[in-house]
Amino acid sequence: MPRSTNSPPPKGGSVTLAMVARRAGVSPQTVSNAINSPDLLRPETLERVRRAIDEMGYRPSRAAQTLRTRSSKLIGYGIQPAPDGNPPPVMDRFLHALSQAADEAGYRILLFACPPGGPSLDGYEELLARHDVDGFVLSNTARQDPRQAWLAKRGVPFVGFGRMWSGRQIGDWVDVDGAFGTDAAVEHLVALGHRRIAFLGWPRGSGVGDDRAEGWQRAMRRHGLPTRGRRAESAGDVEAARTAVKPLLDAGATAVVAASDTLALGCYHALRERGAIPGRDLAVVGFDDSPTAAILSPSLTTVAQPLEAVGRECVRLLLARMATPDAPPGRVLLEPSLVVRDSARAAAR
Repeated sequence: MPRSTNSPPPKGGSVTLAMVARRAGVSPQTVSNAINSPDLLRPETLERVRRAIDEMGYRPSRAAQTLRTRSSKLIGYGIQPAPDGNPPPVMDRFLHALSQAADEAGYRILLFACPPGGPSLDGYEELLARHDVDGFVLSNTARQDPRQAWLAKRGVPFVGFGRMWSGRQIGDWVDVDGAFGTDAAVEHLVALGHRRIAFLGWPRGSGVGDDRAEGWQRAMRRHGLPTRGRRAESAGDVEAARTAVKPLLDAGATAVVAASDTLALGCYHALRERGAIPGRDLAVVGFDDSPTAAILSPSLTTVAQPLEAVGRECVRLLLARMATPDAPPGRVLLEPSLVVRDSARAAAR
């Protein structure tokens, strides 16, 4: 009958599968099954082997796993340059969350460069031609995005951080409910006594931007508040937002819900030009809870996206797709949360 040696982990050098087998009192094949096919083992045997793996700090050889499963254990993620050269902080946080979730599942994220402009297939074809990845995570999804249909046609597993924003939904995706976030922002402002609540967003046609605008409109209608003449559009930079918000201020808005923290910062600049103070003279709410939101003066009330949950769900859906290619599409819509700070105060009486 096999017995455990109960020997301590080796001092120096790497732990091998055979060492783990001796410690657990099982065969090397049983250790391999515990790692790659745990359903083949009895629960008590699986628990004993996993305990030995944890105690000895054993890490399976990635190269050996690749040869055995024909899996690279790599997930491709295309990095697209931002128009102004400064990537939005929200994507940095998402990539960190995605990498951590992939690592916990035994995978690594393989980054590759994508050209500027809209989503394209550049980079995806090359990686697949070299068989370097097991699947892809897509971000910056947009209308007329060619990637989902192209990957689906070739049977390549993928998951999108973001909806398709077109009539026909393809593949698995995880997204944040932007409309829920801006709706919550309006509710908070109404509770503070505001009635002239404006919205500063991106030009119409942006899926994410239109979604956030819809939440503002929905909440305003629910409270019987006018929206006509209370919406302005801006490109994504601070200077453009500073200019775009001025007509809203001239029209007597007491609060502005912005589609991003960058647009909210443009509101700050426009107010200071007039000698006004955000929070005291105009309530401002942003979106994304960027690192600067908490250190602005006054600190910015904003909508925070649950990026850690997004990263975990993206990896979960992608691995499920790899395991069951013909399963129904997985769709996850997560709710953001309002982070209340100093820029949203009660309306002046």
